[in-house]
Amino acid sequence: MSGSLVVADVTVDFDGFKANERVNVTFEPGRLHFLIGPNGAGKTTLVDALTGLVRASGSATYNGQNLLDLKSHQVVRAGIGRTFQTATVFEELTVIQNLDIAGGLHRKPWQLAFARKGVPEEIERVIETIGLQEVAHFPAGRLAHGEKQWLEIGMLLVQDAQVMFLDETVAGMSSEERDETGELLRRICADRTIIVIEHDMEFVRTFADIVTVLHAGKVLAEGSVAEIQANAEVQEVYLGRSVAAVVDGGTDD
Repeated sequence: MSGSLVVADVTVDFDGFKANERVNVTFEPGRLHFLIGPNGAGKTTLVDALTGLVRASGSATYNGQNLLDLKSHQVVRAGIGRTFQTATVFEELTVIQNLDIAGGLHRKPWQLAFARKGVPEEIERVIETIGLQEVAHFPAGRLAHGEKQWLEIGMLLVQDAQVMFLDETVAGMSSEERDETGELLRRICADRTIIVIEHDMEFVRTFADIVTVLHAGKVLAEGSVAEIQANAEVQEVYLGRSVAAVVDGGTDD
């Protein structure tokens, strides 16, 4: 099982504008950790900082390394992976080929020059995990929206990412796809650290083990869904609406 990712006093300053200010949060393995908050709260910026895309001060310690000192490719090699709001797969290549390319992260440069014979066992296991056995030989461009998101998660699995940041994974999914995604995350969460940026509050309510609420770049509250529902500060941020109503299926925009 991967270790915890401990974020301490992380601040992202864009020419005097603090997109994140002294953020403290610990992401632990084995629990589905959701980041929520109004638009502009600093959720994606925080993940950008932790994955080497923007500069930040403070520390983000994982396996003895401060991720804030690493470039983005070094963060990937440290076992950190992420998805973006729009799926980034190679649409003309098959599911298997997409996974094989992602798995190349752990192959030697000279190995990449040779064609693979058959489907590697680790890729077969991932295809089964993400439920894409029937479309494994299809070009990714033919996949349904939800299937493309599952493929992206599979690409992180073959990279052996021990920490996964997933940005609005269920956006645009059907209710069935959303439930299947939640169950997938529960399966793979057992031995990984998974953090989901999410606007779909019904999904949060159903699958979150712990929720961190960001507001104006700072941590406003953290706890279980029930604790977040009962938090008066969170209710105030959500424009006076009962946060219970928000978390039960509204939107946080």
